Amino acid sequence: MIQTSTAAPPAAPAAPGLGKYRWTICGLVFFATTVNYLDRAVISLLKPYLETEFRWNAGDYANIEIAFKLAYSLGMLGVGRVIDRLGTKIGYALSTFLWSLAAIGHAFVSSTIGFSVARAFLGVTEAGNFPAAIKTTAEWFPQRERALATGIFNSGSNVGAIIAPLTVPLIAETIGWKWAFVITGALGFVWLALWFWLYEVPAHQARLTKAEFDYIHSDVDDQAAAAITTEPKVSWFKLLTFRQTWAFVLGKFLTDPVWWFYLFWLPDFLSKQYGLKGTDIALPVALVYLLSSVGSVGGGWIPLSFIKQGWAPFRARKTSMLLIALCVFPIVFAQQLGQVNMWLAVLVIGIAAAAHQAWSANIFTTVSDMFPKRAVASVTGIGGMAGGLGGILLSALVQKRMFVYYEGLGQLDKAYFIMFWICGGAYLLAWVLMHFLAPRMRRIDLDAARTS
Repeated sequence: MIQTSTAAPPAAPAAPGLGKYRWTICGLVFFATTVNYLDRAVISLLKPYLETEFRWNAGDYANIEIAFKLAYSLGMLGVGRVIDRLGTKIGYALSTFLWSLAAIGHAFVSSTIGFSVARAFLGVTEAGNFPAAIKTTAEWFPQRERALATGIFNSGSNVGAIIAPLTVPLIAETIGWKWAFVITGALGFVWLALWFWLYEVPAHQARLTKAEFDYIHSDVDDQAAAAITTEPKVSWFKLLTFRQTWAFVLGKFLTDPVWWFYLFWLPDFLSKQYGLKGTDIALPVALVYLLSSVGSVGGGWIPLSFIKQGWAPFRARKTSMLLIALCVFPIVFAQQLGQVNMWLAVLVIGIAAAAHQAWSANIFTTVSDMFPKRAVASVTGIGGMAGGLGGILLSALVQKRMFVYYEGLGQLDKAYFIMFWICGGAYLLAWVLMHFLAPRMRRIDLDAARTS
């Protein structure tokens, strides 16, 4: 028998005076995710400066973007296994150290090819953030709180994307674009100091009370916390035999590219469609990602509220994700609204971006819903690789060819019109496929699977 009951019963409500150290850990992961997205967003805001210095066109920028995504997706495949082996403390620290070096390294690049190499190195090292973050959340939170914790730390991606337009153009215009890479990249070393000071797994964390430890491990499948680091690992090939893995993989493959599109092309859209330049882009981009932060936290709250009403966790998760997918669809009207007023376009894009982050908080949590903790980082890595490959295909087959073609005709608005329709439909298609593959999100029993 491979599958067990639909889901473990939710943990008992947190008692007063229980302790809140798990939220300190969530704060650390939030900080890491903020730095992660700040580092990857810098290049999109420096694009006008780099286009002038290196004479890039849309195709050159797309190639650099593809280099990042290819390295990120390949890194995702391996990094989950590395983090499952090394553990969250060392695995997360190693990834952050290396991506911070990569981010700073952009300042020393002197050619377009050099930027492709630097982006590839950044991509493969940044791949460690989400497998490590999801594994940390699975280790530190009971099932009922995981989507909320994931939504909170995942909002760091929006905060990073908010900080970027408010600081990067200003740095570039005052002391040069190279310093923008150096200053933002150096923040990772600040996080490393805090990580080694404050982090340890729950079983070895002296700051954690016994009451909070028991609450964290109060799910039925979690009673033996010590087994997290001693149970045998599971191969990729075994994980790929489960429909639950493919539900997560396809969900990421279809929806991650949409977020890549927002991250790398939103400043360009505002510049080409509305003539915004330099620091003028800061406010609308910041607004989009501010809304995204609200969506990220709200996306974690929605299923928690359903669970508190007595819903089964899988039903709460699936219903939340369907509602979120519907919230993305109005982005197809972004350009029509923008003809009335630019801020209406910014608002509808912001709502779609917020819905993506709400979706992300829930789709990441489906991994810990359906798999034991020892496989969480590996499954997250496989799904992250699929999301990266989806982003590569979108860039290579749609953005690179289509954007270059329509830019040559002077009709770039048509390329964005097509892209917004792709964005609007991706989540509904992903939800249907995930529902077909894992209708009740049954939890995998890896021990039974190994002996069957």
